[in-house]
Amino acid sequence: MKVAITGTSGLVGRVLVESLLADGHTVVRMVRHAPRPVYRSRLEEAEWRPEQGRVDTVALHGADAVVHLAGAPLGPSLWTRQRRALIRRSRVRGTRTLAHALAGMDTPPPRLLTASGMQYYGDTGGRVVTEADPPGAGFLADICRDWEGAAAPAVAAGISTAHLRLAVVLDRSGGYLRSVLPLYRAGLGGRIGSGAQYMTWIAMRDAVGVIRFLLERPGITGPINTCAPEPVSNAAFTEALAGALDRPAILRVPATALRATLGDYAEETALLDLRGRPERLLQAGYSFTLPTIDSALSDILARPVSSPGA
Repeated sequence: MKVAITGTSGLVGRVLVESLLADGHTVVRMVRHAPRPVYRSRLEEAEWRPEQGRVDTVALHGADAVVHLAGAPLGPSLWTRQRRALIRRSRVRGTRTLAHALAGMDTPPPRLLTASGMQYYGDTGGRVVTEADPPGAGFLADICRDWEGAAAPAVAAGISTAHLRLAVVLDRSGGYLRSVLPLYRAGLGGRIGSGAQYMTWIAMRDAVGVIRFLLERPGITGPINTCAPEPVSNAAFTEALAGALDRPAILRVPATALRATLGDYAEETALLDLRGRPERLLQAGYSFTLPTIDSALSDILARPVSSPGA
């Protein structure tokens, strides 16, 4: 296939590019600068500037699919008014710009996968949620709803579109796991708040695996919970990571301290009680490589950081 990808410098984008290239596919990196010579076989660049409403659709001719992963990092930081605006704009405006551009092509790529988030459901209070559940409340829930809605022009143009409601992606090269590993290795890991809140997660190998699974199945459209089938409580995650590293994890980060320093960011990430299930993936026959937190951490920690999916 020929696959165009936004967000190729991000956590999932980097690994997805390498995975596709390794299997002989052609990748078009969509970048926010003039395309530069790329001295690798089957790797190309195309310019897009969503803040200006510009997409080089000429470079997308002949593409079989577009995977849209771009979006400003959520934190960790206080969500000031300016930060909230950036988080929303980077997702909603970027998706709308891309969807309009694809819809305007004479022969658009037939498949579009757009990133979203499991935060779509808000705080579920430990209740299991599937794609059949309605959106929840909160800043990120509102953004995820609008983020998905921004792809409407592509859907209206007949482009097969699926929304990747991504969970916390576990990987040594970045994201949540990389941020906490030094603490756990030093024996300073511990529960966050009560530890009872559920964390919906997915290992990088399966995050990329799901995207590739969906690229080959254009009949699957709409929201897709991109998460492992066994979410865990924060206390269980703490125990599993400490056990995998053979380190104690007896400390506790008070919820009040997190709220005082990080405000709503803490409330809608580390303290969020979200228990998702990948119902549609399971029904479609996707087989998770790393379905449990123990198998995921064992695999991730055993792999070198430089390798895809580490």
